[in-house]
Amino acid sequence: MSLMPFGDKSLDLSLPHVMGILNVTPDSFSDGGAFDSLDTALRQAEKMICEGASIIDVGGESTRPGAAPVTVQQELDRVMPVIEAIKQRIDVIVSVDTSTPDVMVGAASLGAGLINDVRALERDGALVAAANTGLPVCLMHMKGSPQTMQNQPDYVSVVDEVVDYLIGRVAACRNVGIDQSRIILDPGIGFGKTLSHNLLLLQNTHVLKQLGFEVLIGLSRKTMIAEALNLPVEERLFGSMGANASAFSKGARIFRVHDVRPHVEMLALMSRIERES
Repeated sequence: MSLMPFGDKSLDLSLPHVMGILNVTPDSFSDGGAFDSLDTALRQAEKMICEGASIIDVGGESTRPGAAPVTVQQELDRVMPVIEAIKQRIDVIVSVDTSTPDVMVGAASLGAGLINDVRALERDGALVAAANTGLPVCLMHMKGSPQTMQNQPDYVSVVDEVVDYLIGRVAACRNVGIDQSRIILDPGIGFGKTLSHNLLLLQNTHVLKQLGFEVLIGLSRKTMIAEALNLPVEERLFGSMGANASAFSKGARIFRVHDVRPHVEMLALMSRIERES
């Protein structure tokens, strides 16, 4: 058993866990605007928990390619009521998908259990804010910004460069008192990468695991599925499941997805097969 604390709850990360995506934004690539009222957001959270999600990831800033930035107040207004309502009504780990220090601190005060940052705590004040919450953090690699990241991304060796970047961010975390045991790594599928880059990173998921960290994979319905299989966004479930199954076999244990139940069932059976003796 490999327990990691997430605020008021813990997860055994020797087993796979599904993180359900709850975008409370008007412009996210797959479900923008679908859950941007408190009632619809709560219903979706309850649905994902009933389907087996261990974590609900609440985000108020779209990070799709070309997404426009939001103000701190806009993000607070979108995210805080949803986190508060979920924690008051449902016994579940809530993750806050943010790069903004004020949102990290506010979410922690309302009971969030994880800071999930696509910018790996690079915004001014984010490292100290995250450290002060005492919560675990997920550090993701992104080349550039959401506005520029898909403008011909280029690497000499994508695996080595992503690993080196994340190791550097781990060091920055440790320098402000965030223990290595509270750090999760995410290679950032689709964030400043071509299809080939994404496939190579998935093929080498085990490299991050071998560094001694838990690994989160977020590729649900992403463009890489479309590029590999020539499918519209509403038909990318099976491709998403195939890529996540590959990542599980290479050591990833947290999967950020839109479609919870299919992934919960797939991963439960894969885990059972792996553990059978």
